[in-house]
Amino acid sequence: YPNEEKYRSIRIGNPTFSTKLLPIKGAVECLFEMGFEEAETHLVFPKSASVKQLKLIREAIAAERDQRLRGGQPVQPTPQAAAASASASASAPESSTAASSQPVTPPPPPPPQPSSLNSMSFFVTLQSNFQHVMLYENPELQQKARSYIPHQQLSSAAEHKLKEAKEADPECKLGIEDFLVLELLRWFKQDFFSWVDCLPCSRCGGPTQNTSSLSPTADDLRWGAQRVENHYCQSCQLSTRFPRYNNPEKLLETRRGRCGEWANCFTLCCRALDLEARYIWDSTDHVWTEIYSVSQRRWLHCDSCENACDKPLLYEVGWGKKLAYVLAFSKDQVVDVTWRYSCKHPEVLSRRTRVQEAWLLHTINGLNASRQQSLSPDRKKVLTERLLVELVEFISPPKKTPGELGGRNSGSLAWRIARGETRGADAGTATQAAGYVFTPTEKEKSDRLLHVHYSATKDQYCRVSNNSEVIQNWDQCVWRKESVLRKVENDWQMVYIARTEGSSMGRISWKFDFAAAGMKIKSVSIMASSQTFHSGKVCWHLQAGQITTEFSGG
Repeated sequence: YPNEEKYRSIRIGNPTFSTKLLPIKGAVECLFEMGFEEAETHLVFPKSASVKQLKLIREAIAAERDQRLRGGQPVQPTPQAAAASASASASAPESSTAASSQPVTPPPPPPPQPSSLNSMSFFVTLQSNFQHVMLYENPELQQKARSYIPHQQLSSAAEHKLKEAKEADPECKLGIEDFLVLELLRWFKQDFFSWVDCLPCSRCGGPTQNTSSLSPTADDLRWGAQRVENHYCQSCQLSTRFPRYNNPEKLLETRRGRCGEWANCFTLCCRALDLEARYIWDSTDHVWTEIYSVSQRRWLHCDSCENACDKPLLYEVGWGKKLAYVLAFSKDQVVDVTWRYSCKHPEVLSRRTRVQEAWLLHTINGLNASRQQSLSPDRKKVLTERLLVELVEFISPPKKTPGELGGRNSGSLAWRIARGETRGADAGTATQAAGYVFTPTEKEKSDRLLHVHYSATKDQYCRVSNNSEVIQNWDQCVWRKESVLRKVENDWQMVYIARTEGSSMGRISWKFDFAAAGMKIKSVSIMASSQTFHSGKVCWHLQAGQITTEFSGG
């Protein structure tokens, strides 16, 4: 009865499933091959899945069963069943043996089977994520993603930044891909994707509240939205639907969501630009991406929600997360990368009680051996060498750096407080002791003018007096800063520089120095804008030597 919902889902904790099906080697893999997907506490056969494919695999299994019941006499399956069995060979090798005429490499020893509800659930999560990342390898989907990405613009900006880096440091070993990743992160965060806490009311445009769940439609299920949030407007008494899509193709069109949607779509964009990427799953409810840097010979942490790159301690030190399991999924392998993201290894190890370490290790090894059966020896060698480098990296806990100590900045304050991710910097590290100093260029000396403009919306400086030179990121030209961040409020369409939550005061300053050029300041013109809420206060000061003047930012 494929049209009846109750027959399209399997509860993971179901006694029949857990005792009779799950212990069978290849059973869960076969279900995923049929089209089942993970949905919290159930495996679900979505409306978009092919019933025909399910039937073909079932026929292949039946043919194998009949062959064995008849004492090994071969049974000729239908050509369609043979094709289905061959397509499932990577995940269910035994089922394909009788149906395919091609020689099959003996499968690796199976990993220990899950023995508890916790390990069953964990196993399904591993399988589901490992299967999901294969979507990113679809050539047609990659082409669609490229049609949205301003590749030429990002590449040109990356080449410019690489040139500047090499001029500043002739020993620079970074590659063009490193700078392309930074440009892709910036574009994705600032221009492409948007964060959703609660959607504005579809009638009046006012605020809504996420009150409950709604039933998914056939189209929602087609795009992997097993869950639909009800964003309710008290004024209009109207519900606005927010399907939590899990298909990156759909996300290219909607361009909105929370960390799950962000990481899902961003990882696809990385693969579309031929960057080696991994989807990172964190058991404490966050996801992000890793990119392999060929020039640095290591994996780089990339969080598109935060426009953050190579800041692995952001979550533990900056957000205050109590990490336990952090796993990386790519088309080739699964890797436990927890240790890259923590500087408190003993504490993390004490929290890893969900499954036995030996079971997790053997399960990951089994999944990797199965996925890598068709890889060339050269590719396997590359993966092994990279893994060895990672394992050596994991031995020594990483050290804190100031850039990783800030609290989360994606999502509303309520969202971050609810998740306990608003921790500010550790005492004594929030202040940037010395930073950027504006000094006149040759053109500015000649014109006797230095004119700088900052746009919070674009998060860029424009040095008007120097041929309108553009410098990205608000903190790149800051002299000193303390407990300050750039906040993006997507719900209210506002962007501003603000004091970090939890701090009593924030400070930011810019410095201009004309002494080295032998020049004196004749006049200064400043245009500043500031706004406060509740009891907040903003003070602007202009300081020259020992003289300080206060002015208003109207």
